[in-house]
Amino acid sequence: MFDNPLSADLDHVVEHIGPYCEELRKERIFITGGTGFLGCWLLESFAWANERLGLRAKAVVLTRNLEAFQRKAPHLANRPDIRFHIGDVRNFKFPRGRFSHVIQAATEASAKLNTKDLPLMLETMMFGTARALEFAARCGAQKFLLTSSGAVYGKLPADMTHVSEEYIGALDVPLPQLAYGEGKRVSELVCALRESRDGIKTKIARCFAFVGPYLPLDEHLAIGNFIRDALAGGPIVVKGDGTPYRSYLYAADLAIWLWRILLGGVANRPYNVGSRNPLTIAEVAAAVSRALPGNVPVSIAEKPVPGRPPQRYVPDTSRAESELGLREWIGLEEAIRRTAQWHRKR
Repeated sequence: MFDNPLSADLDHVVEHIGPYCEELRKERIFITGGTGFLGCWLLESFAWANERLGLRAKAVVLTRNLEAFQRKAPHLANRPDIRFHIGDVRNFKFPRGRFSHVIQAATEASAKLNTKDLPLMLETMMFGTARALEFAARCGAQKFLLTSSGAVYGKLPADMTHVSEEYIGALDVPLPQLAYGEGKRVSELVCALRESRDGIKTKIARCFAFVGPYLPLDEHLAIGNFIRDALAGGPIVVKGDGTPYRSYLYAADLAIWLWRILLGGVANRPYNVGSRNPLTIAEVAAAVSRALPGNVPVSIAEKPVPGRPPQRYVPDTSRAESELGLREWIGLEEAIRRTAQWHRKR
């Protein structure tokens, strides 16, 4: 049997979602975006719960490139309880049969698309969500999860330390660089419209920032870049002035939150998903240095501009905590250590 290096994390996930998984017993679920960061954690935890709880459930995963995923995670790609359906989320051919749950986690959010192909990013989110919802209605699914984003809130006021789901947001739509956030807003609206028409219980997870195994270390994600720098011996390079505030939830906790929102969240009621513990980017770099061996130095490229308020991207997670009993179980420095250890083994 495959010795999964994430076994402790996955035991942690199943401990917190086990009682809620009964509704998945002997069911089929359909997942788009199942080969990305969020998707890999959904599949890892699905497979682990399926074995540990004897659910006898099946998952069908939409992908455009099965060969790439087979190289990335062969232990998942070759499981008998996970099957793959080749297609593009915008126009995929519907697989046959009934599915009880549909998860729409497909999003084009790479730095390359964010600068070179914004129309594709927008189309993938809007048309992909509409297509996944149409499939959910056709296949008889009772519950649908959209992995949305904190980007729907737009630029936050300087005095807002944490953003709640009650904040309406202030996206300046004509700005092309805000296509990602606007695409997520429209996707949420599409979910609300289809729920009122088709009766599907649409659940919305507004995801913020995360750290953990499967997180790319060479993309536009600050904490991933910092871990990469530290593993290479340093220095850890902060490209800006280090003043923006972020927070990071560990991937195993993220998986718990997503499953709990899908299985027990209130329909058409968004939940922020992330850590409520803010750190400046400079403090995040310092946390990576502390968490990993070698006391790697931190280099900050720019000096802060006096009087300029810092940018903030930190969720208020009171709704998820009070309604679903969710919280951050694994702290940031431990999350950094586990992420780095996984990448070393890879």
